Amino acid sequence: MSGIRLHVPGPLRAGAVIAATPAQAHYLAVVMRRAVDDPILLFDGRSGEWRARVAALSRQAAMLTVEEQTRPQQAEADLWLLAPVLKRAATEWLVEKATELGVARILLTTSARSAVTRTNPDRLAAIATEAAEQCGRLSVPELAAPAPLAEVLASWPAGRRLLVGDESRTAPPAAAAIAGAAPAAWALLIGPEGGFTGAELDGLRKLPFCLVASLGPRILRAETAAVAGLSLIQALAGDWREP
Repeated sequence: MSGIRLHVPGPLRAGAVIAATPAQAHYLAVVMRRAVDDPILLFDGRSGEWRARVAALSRQAAMLTVEEQTRPQQAEADLWLLAPVLKRAATEWLVEKATELGVARILLTTSARSAVTRTNPDRLAAIATEAAEQCGRLSVPELAAPAPLAEVLASWPAGRRLLVGDESRTAPPAAAAIAGAAPAAWALLIGPEGGFTGAELDGLRKLPFCLVASLGPRILRAETAAVAGLSLIQALAGDWREP
């Protein structure tokens, strides 16, 4: 079976004909050197994964005929990431890795020590889509535009627990905090490159849904801390526990 997977708008069903985007057509024809009648896998985030065939192909356009479902749509990890806006390369890397780790929603935040506040949303969406195609997941994470952290927390949904990475190394270990908590939907909050201010951490500790915890004895870069925290949540309370 073809290892190429593409995210398409859908809906996907047997016999449907899907028009690829120009970028996807270029990828198929030029990068991967595919031809008419070659197999491909498609997913749309709602209909599961489907096998399709290339029905028509040029460098600018492609038509894909859907044949049969290979995997039904399944519930995926309901894990959120509140990530700081970093420099372009670091933000792009973080979005890619968060997608691979199964994050359902990425909320970019700004706080007192944020050095960067803007992103390229189209570029980040493309990176998340490509990462979802590569890693085999059946959905693409939602990407929220950058917003002040206080604004995000003001409308926090009931029942979702927020693990806060504390670089001061005075908080309890994150693994123990996760393992000792009652079952709930999880989110991870990582601070900017300069870390949270003392006032910000004090405010976070007062929020009933926050668990302020340490991610180890070393000070991590923001993007490294995000990967470490997400991995802990997935291993102890997420879908890494499943076969």
